[in-house]
Amino acid sequence: MTETTTEARAGVGEPLAVVCGGGRFPFAVAQAATRAGRSVTLFPIRGFADPWVEEWPHEWVPLGAFGALSAAIRRAGCRDVVIVGALTRPRLLDIRLDFTTVRLLPRIARLFRGGDDHLLSGVGAIFEEAGFRLRGAHEIAPGILVPEGRLGARAFDEAMAADARLGLAALAALGPYDVGQALVVIGGHVVAVEAAEGTDLMLERVADLRRRGRLKTAPGRGVLVKAPKPGQDRRIDLPSVGPQTVERTAAAGLGGLALEAGGVIAADLQAMIEAADRAGLALAGLAPR
Repeated sequence: MTETTTEARAGVGEPLAVVCGGGRFPFAVAQAATRAGRSVTLFPIRGFADPWVEEWPHEWVPLGAFGALSAAIRRAGCRDVVIVGALTRPRLLDIRLDFTTVRLLPRIARLFRGGDDHLLSGVGAIFEEAGFRLRGAHEIAPGILVPEGRLGARAFDEAMAADARLGLAALAALGPYDVGQALVVIGGHVVAVEAAEGTDLMLERVADLRRRGRLKTAPGRGVLVKAPKPGQDRRIDLPSVGPQTVERTAAAGLGGLALEAGGVIAADLQAMIEAADRAGLALAGLAPR
């Protein structure tokens, strides 16, 4: 048994704090923890979290007020903390400063001088130094991890499988530069790499390239490839997918989605599979490189 597994099991039954960005992933984590017998308190971030959080025990927190957030988590009796949900990279000016955050400001400013993984890993370290145990969403809700193998009705053909392998290799090569977690490969050619815009807007860019005639390949070829960066802290910001990802992939004229098994999370995998089957897309979880 690894040290990580031992630590994760040590938290079973203890209260859990879920710091919530947008989307349904915080809900999936809260549900899984409740089924496991844990009490859950949500700490939704104002301006990002969705209204459904108010159906659960919760306390809204402003972005960046770390002192207020840590005090609220302690009042709820929690030591284990999950940070999950959509959260766009803020400007320093958008962060509401309390006294604790002001003391941390020089350190936070340094964290902003780097990629998202650099920033989020630094935020995780701040939580741990405050005495909390940072848990990955997938540790609490392992069912959100994409499994290995074909996931829908359509299988990858040989060309798509080759594109997927190339995509995983390219993401592994780009990982040390903290660039992105997704790209598009068509016919052995990397045509788009995710940057600050995120996966959905990258796929819109591919669709626009096709409309402008910059992509000459017929629709139904090529794949969206998503995988975590090598060496990233998987407790924070694992790449995520959902039915909307499938819809954008179809709109971009691609043939399928290749997701790293155990490294990508899906809040509703069954809905994704059904969307892929309706669109005629191949969907698969690939073994990590």
